[in-house]
Amino acid sequence: MSLTIAFEQLAEHVIMVERDEEVAAVWATILNDDGAWLANKIARFPLTPETVQAVLSQTEPTRREMAFRTILKNRVNHGGILAPGSGVLKQGENGRGILSRWYPETLKRRILDILTVRERISFLEGDGPEVMRQNAHCSDAVFFIDPPYTASGKKAGRRLYTYFELDHEELFRIAATLQGEFLMTYDDAQGVRELAARHGFATRLVAMKNTHHAKMTELLISRNLDWI
Repeated sequence: MSLTIAFEQLAEHVIMVERDEEVAAVWATILNDDGAWLANKIARFPLTPETVQAVLSQTEPTRREMAFRTILKNRVNHGGILAPGSGVLKQGENGRGILSRWYPETLKRRILDILTVRERISFLEGDGPEVMRQNAHCSDAVFFIDPPYTASGKKAGRRLYTYFELDHEELFRIAATLQGEFLMTYDDAQGVRELAARHGFATRLVAMKNTHHAKMTELLISRNLDWI
């Protein structure tokens, strides 16, 4: 979402916020001074089970090495999941194993493309709700909020994310204080609908696909969704 807004020039500036250290390392590396290094590292990496294991077993990587390791994990793990407990692909797509989702030239090109718009993007490693609180007074800001899906006992977020614990009621309270517009995405759950109704927010179901390409629905939440 952030990249689309930056590329399409739909906002003067985009601020991305991420708490997970591994994901944060990727964006900090790309948007600061090591984006070209990361792109070339991906393009030149000889992907084999042995080289993958060597990278994943690093104990004290530098920031940019962690960025590369994170992208590698995302490409070779089941479903691209980074959270502890996720395993490396064995069969993969069409029996190609860890090569199933490894497209180094495509990844390199995407990173280099991002570098062309990086002056429009700032990255903050931190807590999303806290950044929302700090900027609640900004009437000219628009917030895109995509929390882990752990509300109402949902378990998907626990499996997908390292930082899956979140006070969802507090997130809704913060959203209600925002002077600017916002759009939240959630798994469709009764508890989430009740939270939205309690704060007078509108909801709308939209179609989506999961990592296995199964058709699902996702719940959009905002003050007004008449534009959909």
